[in-house]
Amino acid sequence: MSESTLWWIVAGFFVSLEMLTSSLYLLILAFGAAAAALCAWAQLPQDVQLLVAAAIGGGGVMAWHRHLLKRGPIDTEGYTTTGLGHLDVGEEVSVVGWAPDGTAEVLYRGSAWLARHHGPHVPQTGVHRIRAIESCYLVLEPI
Repeated sequence: MSESTLWWIVAGFFVSLEMLTSSLYLLILAFGAAAAALCAWAQLPQDVQLLVAAAIGGGGVMAWHRHLLKRGPIDTEGYTTTGLGHLDVGEEVSVVGWAPDGTAEVLYRGSAWLARHHGPHVPQTGVHRIRAIESCYLVLEPI
């Protein structure tokens, strides 16, 4: 098996892990491995391949991390996002009806979730956006 094939396998491994975890860091490392595969295809020495993979993958990870640090924390107004995590904040769900206690049952990701309304207005039916995730509630705001 050629060196370039091994680098492509490593890149594919990083991409598959990225699809499972939704971590952009792994995708950046896959770019580094792909660049090393191109170096191997060009028949550059192995130490050059490793340096290119480290420079592009490691440098990209450092640059992305710096970008996230400059951006600052995400505004969740004191809500904790446990369970599903930050990826679900901002997604849309449809509310068919509200219970008298201010909760609603919504279908999200193929299962029923208990949701509560966020905001000063009286909750209404229709499409809402997930604002935060508390221990057992999706916190919704109207769109």
